[in-house]
Amino acid sequence: MSGTIVVGVDGSETARKAAEAARDLATALGATLHVVSAFDADRSGVFGSGSNQWLVSDADKAEHVARAVADTLGGDINITYAASRGRPADALIREAISKEARLIVVGNRRMHGIGRVLGSVANSVAHNAPCDVYIANTYDAA
Repeated sequence: MSGTIVVGVDGSETARKAAEAARDLATALGATLHVVSAFDADRSGVFGSGSNQWLVSDADKAEHVARAVADTLGGDINITYAASRGRPADALIREAISKEARLIVVGNRRMHGIGRVLGSVANSVAHNAPCDVYIANTYDAA
């Protein structure tokens, strides 16, 4: 297959499970894995005092999340990461278009109960993606 697989992460355990599924798929298919974390607005704040001040933005936080997940996945594949502005589903779709992805991997979080009726990231991506979508089971088997 080769090409690129895009996966979205937000620091949650379910997103980590989806990223692991995406890594396994990328490994099996010889694809590059692109880890994406979305952020709503580029708000920023200054932390610290005196000459020890740091500017931290939502984009920085999202990039940190994506990088941290990418760093823990390991494997013998090429893994890239990015922060992308917008709602999670929109950010994933935009990254998939930008990378000419062959596949987007999302978790099935909030696809049960009321979330299934009101929508979820997986539902929105599945209906609007420019490529195939793999919905990873991120719930523990009971």
